[in-house]
Amino acid sequence: MKLKMAILMKLTQIPQKPISSHSFLIYAASYCTHLHKSTTEIERIAKIINDHPFPDQPLHPTLLHLIPSPLPSNTFLNDVLGHLFAAHSNGLKALEFFKFCLHHSQASPTPDAFEKTLHILARMRYFDQSWELMREIRQTHPFLLTLKSMSILLSRIAKFRSFEETIEAFQRMENEVFVGRKFGTEEFNVLLRAFCTQRQMKEARSVFHKMYSRFPPNIKTINLLLLGFKESSDITSVELFYHEMIKRGFKPNAVTYSIRIDAYCKKGCFVDGLRVFKEMERAKLEPTLETITTLIHGAGIVKDKTKARQLFDEIPLRNLCPDIGAYNALISSLIRSGDVKSAAALMEDMEAKHIGHDSVTYHMMFLGLIRLEDVGGFRELYSKMVRQNFVPKTRTTVMIMKFFCENRRVDLALGFWAYLVEKGYCPHSHVLDLLVTGLCARGMVLQAFECSKQMLERGRQMSEAAFLIMERSLLKARATDKYGELEQLRKKLKTVLPPPNQFLSEIPAS
Repeated sequence: MKLKMAILMKLTQIPQKPISSHSFLIYAASYCTHLHKSTTEIERIAKIINDHPFPDQPLHPTLLHLIPSPLPSNTFLNDVLGHLFAAHSNGLKALEFFKFCLHHSQASPTPDAFEKTLHILARMRYFDQSWELMREIRQTHPFLLTLKSMSILLSRIAKFRSFEETIEAFQRMENEVFVGRKFGTEEFNVLLRAFCTQRQMKEARSVFHKMYSRFPPNIKTINLLLLGFKESSDITSVELFYHEMIKRGFKPNAVTYSIRIDAYCKKGCFVDGLRVFKEMERAKLEPTLETITTLIHGAGIVKDKTKARQLFDEIPLRNLCPDIGAYNALISSLIRSGDVKSAAALMEDMEAKHIGHDSVTYHMMFLGLIRLEDVGGFRELYSKMVRQNFVPKTRTTVMIMKFFCENRRVDLALGFWAYLVEKGYCPHSHVLDLLVTGLCARGMVLQAFECSKQMLERGRQMSEAAFLIMERSLLKARATDKYGELEQLRKKLKTVLPPPNQFLSEIPAS
């Protein structure tokens, strides 16, 4: 659908003559070829960056040799950085690529490119480099400093540092980075969001009570706090704070009601979710597609697939158009009810309507097949995913690797690893843990060594547990040289990666 719209938009810029069907098809084919080449080039550059030896050699000379100057476009920069983010690339590599583009592009980078670079750095707890980058951007490209970039860094600091350090970081943003900008309620909301998204509601409450006199709260402030209580699965606090909000004179909006509905649905209180939905309608607030999607999820949690289907079918009647999120919600509901066949049919319906599949779609389908212990169906879906050149997000990647290893199909597990690496991804350490355990248990120590080496050479540390397994297996196989090689690579990385107490292991949600 996006391709068709892009073609039509392009055609509207050429009004001189009516275009024939034959010419249209030629143009469409040409556009598709161009699109494919662009995608291939983005993947190629991202893979080169990800595969580049780290930290042995600087990346800059390689980029200078491979990428023509000036850079193709800002879209190219954004897309490569997006690929690096999804690929779990080392943050310092992404930073070097971003700085290379700063100096070799005629056009200024977009805020999106800066935010992606900052996100990759902060995700790996490269906080010193993150601050340094923000200060540099303040001097050279201050327009790139957005509320979103502030939110990215504060959220990570809130997650991995103390309450006091997060408050100090907010003050540092005001005094050292966003110099000349008067901080108001919107900036205050960013700080609150950092605590709320990490479910640190004690801290969020403390900040709210200490600072609300300086930063008068608005409806977004209230919704953020409600969201935090909801994420903490605290329905009582959601309702108490909601009624406190009403007493303070705030008028709830569609987002407020949607948060309350989601809070009830996630706790399995679907009837209460419907009750709040009726309240919303009585308040003359039009439900959004996200609201209906939340209710479909809620129906799935209580395994009421009939109600989930009914809600889904009502979407067009509300003058809304179902998107991939709505389809995923219904697929999830069907999977929870054990109706994998209907879920698979819905997946085909998505294809027929050119909606496509994302990582959530695949995750739910794989989960349903695992519950059915349908090894054949799982392999078939996996093969389809690979044919479509789709790389799922981390939690789905971990699920696939775990399934192959637990079902004694380390050949498929090894093939999956190779597929991820070939696509330019640096698989997450949890994926390596599973693969190393499965391979070593079956005496495939050399293969486990090669995968571990690939991980380390790409600038990502392997876990202590995986290294201990490799240590025992390699020494038992008398491969002391290979053990020494892994140990040397790990030591080298420790000099450039954040300290171990900061470099915590996590599986991001999809």
